[in-house]
Amino acid sequence: MKLFLKGSRCESPKCAIERRNQPPGMHGYRRGKPSEYGIRLREKQKLKRFYGVLERQFRRYFELASRSPENTGEVLLSIMERRLDNVVHRLGFAPSRYSARQLVSHGHIMLNGRACNIPSLLVKAGDTIVAKSRPRTLQLVKLNLQDNPPPVPDHLERTNVEPPEGRMLRLPSRADVDPRIADIRENLIIEIAARQAGPIFGGTRSCVSDGVVWNFPTAWSATAAH
Repeated sequence: MKLFLKGSRCESPKCAIERRNQPPGMHGYRRGKPSEYGIRLREKQKLKRFYGVLERQFRRYFELASRSPENTGEVLLSIMERRLDNVVHRLGFAPSRYSARQLVSHGHIMLNGRACNIPSLLVKAGDTIVAKSRPRTLQLVKLNLQDNPPPVPDHLERTNVEPPEGRMLRLPSRADVDPRIADIRENLIIEIAARQAGPIFGGTRSCVSDGVVWNFPTAWSATAAH
């Protein structure tokens, strides 16, 4: 699956997936049917790789999503979309999430009028994201805005002011997830994440996925109850 990690290169014929859509080596794909665990692990790794999240960060986001009374999978995707580096990318300030992470880490972005260099910070509704009014910053952001970036999603707003500015109008929903990963099966991710996270708060974890409440007791054996 193409994860669009290289920005505009992924849209060109130079994309490695387009040139050779198979794993390295002369034999290509291995034979055999993937296991149920392998399918779920694949979905989880796909989500982590797409948003550039490490395992420790992913577990923290899963903890936050598990505490919500809403669908755990949809809340998890909403949290991923609220990351500052992702918001900077989807506003069109950077061609990829990796580039957006560099912009934030190097101090080119301001959040609510204050300098912020934490790419994993979760943006809230009403927050304003502004590129610093420095020549180098404006050059980087304007260069990407001139390359016809993807349209801004409904939960974000980009204003045509100087310096470039954006705002989160509301928290993202399932429909606001990046279209390039909209086919992700978050229910499979929740199943494997709940098993791997282990027991908390009295030995039982509860998650909501597809209208089903999954309870994972201390023994890590999953039982579903409607």
